[in-house]
Amino acid sequence: MIQISDIELLRGPKCLLKNASATLFPQHKVGLVGSNGCGKSSLFALLKGELQLDAGEASIPKEWSIASVKQETPALDISALEYVLQGHPEYYALRTELKHAEQNDDGDTQAKVHQQLELMKGYSIEAKAGELLHGLGFSNEKIRFSVSDFSGGWRMRLNLAQALIRDADLLLLDEPTNHLDLDAVYWLERFLRAYSGTLVLISHDREFLDAVVDEIWHIDKQLINVYKGNYSQFERQKAERLAQHQAQFEKQQEQIAHLEKFITRFKAKASKAKQAQSRVKALERMEKLAPAHVDSPFDFSFAEPDALPNPLIALDGAQAGYGDTTILHSIKLNLVPGSRIALLGRNGAGKSTLIKLLAQELKPQAGEVFYHQGLKVGYFAQHQLEALDLQASPVTHLQRLNPQASEQSLRDFLGGFDFVGDKALEAVAPFSGGEKARLVLAMLVYQKPNLLLLDEPTNHLDLEMRHALVMALQGFEGAMVTVSHDRHLLKNTADEFYLVDNGEVSQFGYDLDAYYQWLVKANQSEKPAQNNDDKAHSSANRKEQKRKEAEFRKLVQPLKKDITKLEKQLDVLTPELEEIESQLGDNSLYDDNNKEKLKQLLAKQSELAQKQEQVEEQLLELMAELEEQEQLFYEDQD
Repeated sequence: MIQISDIELLRGPKCLLKNASATLFPQHKVGLVGSNGCGKSSLFALLKGELQLDAGEASIPKEWSIASVKQETPALDISALEYVLQGHPEYYALRTELKHAEQNDDGDTQAKVHQQLELMKGYSIEAKAGELLHGLGFSNEKIRFSVSDFSGGWRMRLNLAQALIRDADLLLLDEPTNHLDLDAVYWLERFLRAYSGTLVLISHDREFLDAVVDEIWHIDKQLINVYKGNYSQFERQKAERLAQHQAQFEKQQEQIAHLEKFITRFKAKASKAKQAQSRVKALERMEKLAPAHVDSPFDFSFAEPDALPNPLIALDGAQAGYGDTTILHSIKLNLVPGSRIALLGRNGAGKSTLIKLLAQELKPQAGEVFYHQGLKVGYFAQHQLEALDLQASPVTHLQRLNPQASEQSLRDFLGGFDFVGDKALEAVAPFSGGEKARLVLAMLVYQKPNLLLLDEPTNHLDLEMRHALVMALQGFEGAMVTVSHDRHLLKNTADEFYLVDNGEVSQFGYDLDAYYQWLVKANQSEKPAQNNDDKAHSSANRKEQKRKEAEFRKLVQPLKKDITKLEKQLDVLTPELEEIESQLGDNSLYDDNNKEKLKQLLAKQSELAQKQEQVEEQLLELMAELEEQEQLFYEDQD
């Protein structure tokens, strides 16, 4: 185990850790969290032996092998597969020795190396490298590409695969999901859950932390506070502790009231409980965790847009692509105020292409495309971080958007994004990626858009800023289209999902978890051809699987019938209630001579609203039961 005892760690004049202690037991999976600059990366450097302590003691077993992700990747001419294999130095040294022995016709050395490879199970390592690369999104063809052929984001995936190839005793991962799409995040999550070594993980993806870790180390006030359980359990414990401080109580209640209002509004708007079910559950869970963020430095919201035209954008049979190459065909999409869409699909399917078409950065190749003249787009993409004026301050960036605004009003606004004091007046050049992303978001919010196009908005953002962004997006009145690998963001801000696949954009439904099942089936259908024995075995498996699925369908059929019956009741109740409420909007109804009619309509409204609420509650309960049974069934099939 690793024992950290009363350590002190300085970086320049700043003291990051003082009298900090913690114990890391073998095979534990730890999530390392804390505000930016608190010392998470420095603690990693200490564990890797790259930093010396200023006081205290850190005991790390000398025999432990340690793996971590390189931050730089030279433009090498070797293949991606070869590069990943270099991450296993013992195997790679034997592999190199064997090649030399074969070239020199040295039989004794060949026999010795083969024996060593057998002992270390080296013959399966190249296959493992291929599996790692495939899981991280590399096709069979790209595995043979040179490292120099890949962009920076893909090279970071190579570095991640290189760290994972070795079964190290201690694996240190710092923001491993930053350069991944949702498909690769799902894969990495499953890989790390099965990892047999000890893991320390820095991540700002709360769903990822929840799925992987069983312990949280929270660096706060120069100490390491250890919490048992995943990130959500840590939040609950932290919320309970903060709730005891009376000074924080008022802000807690404001956040809870905000979420309660949103949940109520969402339930009222939903015409079918099926559409609302997973969303409401996620929001109610978030409501309980809100107090854990009362000490956040971020506090901002979207102002009401100046106009909300309907529709904002309408696409009918649109095509999008680059030059003569068409990426997406026959796109049909209607964005109106209140639309909250998230785009799903594998890397390269065309999600960002669709976002660029909506942002008018791409011209449609064909089809009918309507952009309302009152459209005001707030577009967030990673390239906008690079477009910032490095010599200008955050205040200057906002002054260019609104020259009439006073400096104090701009500084007050920027304070909600934690640009406080002199930070608001400093040049952007030395800012971190997270600070630049916050500035781009601040500029976006300031312009009061009526359509948000968000392409991976949470990259570089820490957990507190992500939470603040989700809260702000929940109150946004316009339309929103999002691409993100942050499942917490998607579950808490999107009403429906669209799948981008095989050049088409189609409605996928309201349940993000269904996308994982779609991925599993899609990947299975793309597996290489099998030999006859495998085919026979696979055929038997398929028959058995079909039998189990048939039994399961029979088991849940009564449940589905009840759900359909309740949905039909809602389809009748909702328009009736809307008609009553429309009549109640007539001002003449409130004249003295219409008192009786008003009384009847109000009574009818109350009766219908009560019935609707009862049906929705029953429907939510049945759908939760169905979802639970489906989840148990699919988990049993894995």
